Amino acid sequence: MGIRGRVLGSLAGALGVAAAGTAVGIARQQREISRRAGAEIPFGSLRSEPMTVVADDGVPLHVEVDEVAADTAGGFFRRHRAGSTAPVTVVFVHGYCLNLDCWHFQRAAYRDLVRTVYYDQRSHGRSGRSVRENANFEQLGRDLKAVIDATVPEGPVVVVGHSMGGMSIVALAEQFPELIGDKVVGVGLISTTAGGLDPGRIFLPMVPARLSAPFSHRAVSTLQRGHRGVDRLRRLGQVVATVAIDRLAFGREVPRGYVEFVDEMLSATSFEVIADFFPHFAGLDKFHLIELFAKVPTSIICGTEDKLTSIGHARKLHSRIDGSRLLECEGAGHMVIMECHDLVNAELDQLISAAAAVPTR
Repeated sequence: MGIRGRVLGSLAGALGVAAAGTAVGIARQQREISRRAGAEIPFGSLRSEPMTVVADDGVPLHVEVDEVAADTAGGFFRRHRAGSTAPVTVVFVHGYCLNLDCWHFQRAAYRDLVRTVYYDQRSHGRSGRSVRENANFEQLGRDLKAVIDATVPEGPVVVVGHSMGGMSIVALAEQFPELIGDKVVGVGLISTTAGGLDPGRIFLPMVPARLSAPFSHRAVSTLQRGHRGVDRLRRLGQVVATVAIDRLAFGREVPRGYVEFVDEMLSATSFEVIADFFPHFAGLDKFHLIELFAKVPTSIICGTEDKLTSIGHARKLHSRIDGSRLLECEGAGHMVIMECHDLVNAELDQLISAAAAVPTR
């Protein structure tokens, strides 16, 4: 971890003690748990009883909820409302070509401390396949609304999104602005943006390197028709793909298991799904919407060596959202939620504590 990263992590902890009292004492305990999780808990093994939430177009979404007993430490993360308290639920939204398992370190850290919800976005993981016409950000925003309605019928919500998951949160705010500051009491935006993406950067890790350079929207559309053949090429080019993931998903050397885990998630996503969503990244332009997040505590997190959604995107988000916090993880890449999970979790501690501390009517 770079010096800057250590300083930022220490500062976050110091600010949290001043702002959140006993809640951060519990959060400090969970950070110790999160550090052990990578060594002691196999990737993809954290599970809870699955449930299905049906999206408004009929697509079944795979959802898992980690409950917290009423008398546990999770009670510290409560938001006061009209003379009573309600536990805060944190809904985690994963990125493009990943699945809910990408939140491994966060899930290990918050179990038995905070009520949390994880789900596979449409066409990803164990969720149902979307028709191509509905593989877009607006639909992802509506899917997130459906998950919140089904899993948190009462009480406040903090939404945390990584990469495309952050874009899903922006889409939620665009379509349901009344939720921000009412139902949604905190926002975490990790390795994400509200526009200005170079789609080629996103596409590169998904295919063998020798195929990626000449791709354009027309090429992707053409290859989509032969997606099964492309998937076979991806499998044949596995070694090349693993090297690409190591270089593009992470900013520095990480344990080999991290790279293999991300590779497994990417490989499990068919090229047809990749191509369905791909055209929408270039047209994303929603920076005019994000000022709405100034109503609630908002944390923005990004690695300084993120090659997919660069640190400039995070800084722009921070500049547009009054009162937001920006954590720059020195030397980390796009998968900062794994690479710097201790710093990420420390910042999420502050976000959840801040969201729980502000009373509402």
